[in-house]
Amino acid sequence: MSELVRIEARSAALGNGLVVRRALPTRQQRMVGAWCFLDHAGPVKFAPGAGMHVGAHPHIGLQTFTWLIEGEVMHHDSLGNAQLIRPGQVNLMTAGRGIVHTEDSLHDGQPLHAAQLWIALPPDRVDCPPAFEHHPSLPRWQEGEARLTLLAGSYGGQTAPTRVHSPLLGLDLHSAGASRLVLTLEPGFEYGLLPLVGSVGVEGEVFQADEFAYLGTGRNALQIELAAGAQVLLLGGEPFAEPVLMWWNFVGFSKAAIAEAQRQWEHGDARFGKVGDGRAERLMPPPLPWRLDE
Repeated sequence: MSELVRIEARSAALGNGLVVRRALPTRQQRMVGAWCFLDHAGPVKFAPGAGMHVGAHPHIGLQTFTWLIEGEVMHHDSLGNAQLIRPGQVNLMTAGRGIVHTEDSLHDGQPLHAAQLWIALPPDRVDCPPAFEHHPSLPRWQEGEARLTLLAGSYGGQTAPTRVHSPLLGLDLHSAGASRLVLTLEPGFEYGLLPLVGSVGVEGEVFQADEFAYLGTGRNALQIELAAGAQVLLLGGEPFAEPVLMWWNFVGFSKAAIAEAQRQWEHGDARFGKVGDGRAERLMPPPLPWRLDE
């Protein structure tokens, strides 16, 4: 059985009082299955007149997966989608060859609490057509004091409606009172666990909010102890066959492909369409961290 690894999420301030903690990627662990990015945003109560406002930015080679816990966020993209997401719902955007989107608090001064994840697309899907899905309803059930919500994949005879392209699991566990759960795992999957609120006990160790527990592979089951009020995110998946490159908002398998996407975005290429009337601020990437002749 794999060793339990404790990873402290890194904090970053995004403005207007919003602080995110990044659990993936880190130096210790870059991915869990195809899950290649995990930001925990909030919980925050914005000041009057303030909110989350993320300008138009592109993605390639990935799926963005938004799990909203508190607040209301408006999504717009270059496919023409305009979708409000509320607590307990998921927005799943497949970038594929290329997509552009914006994200905004519906009303300034509202609270916000969310998990923002990315899923790396496998090589045969990395250039697929872009797409968007909104899932207002997900499989939910109760086990003692704990409410389980299946975000992705299959578990306990349930299958999530979110369409992913590699074997994955996403499971949210929220316990009103202190509880003990035994989770069934796939030995061929690797797993990671992040408390979003409160604490969880795993194999005699206690993990507080934003302490990521990497569980590795080879486990058939996992016993956890949730503190009263705790909310925990469990991620799993088959170890990804190929290491991916990540730069800014791009995921891919070659530096050349990522560099070309960045060049096209910077020069307004038709690969990346406009969002709405095109008046949203266009976010620009920093210079590439490599030369293509390296």
